[in-house]
Amino acid sequence: MRVDIYCRDEAQGKHSYLAVPEGKPIPQEATNTDWHPEAQHVEVDDDHDELPKYHIEHTLSQIGAKGYAITGVSQQL
Repeated sequence: MRVDIYCRDEAQGKHSYLAVPEGKPIPQEATNTDWHPEAQHVEVDDDHDELPKYHIEHTLSQIGAKGYAITGVSQQL
């Protein structure tokens, strides 16, 4: 699966990342004016299901459950 990645600045120079299926909008419950495009057409490997560069774990599971995947809170700080 390919996804588009969005970024949001956090405190202390940290960032949160949001992945949505390629070409899809950010779902309404995750809409935030602070999200800005980071990368497009990023391939998620079905066998690894992680995007370590963006600190997103269980990417495909998260997308299946809520329509997007997000950086884990423990990874942000």
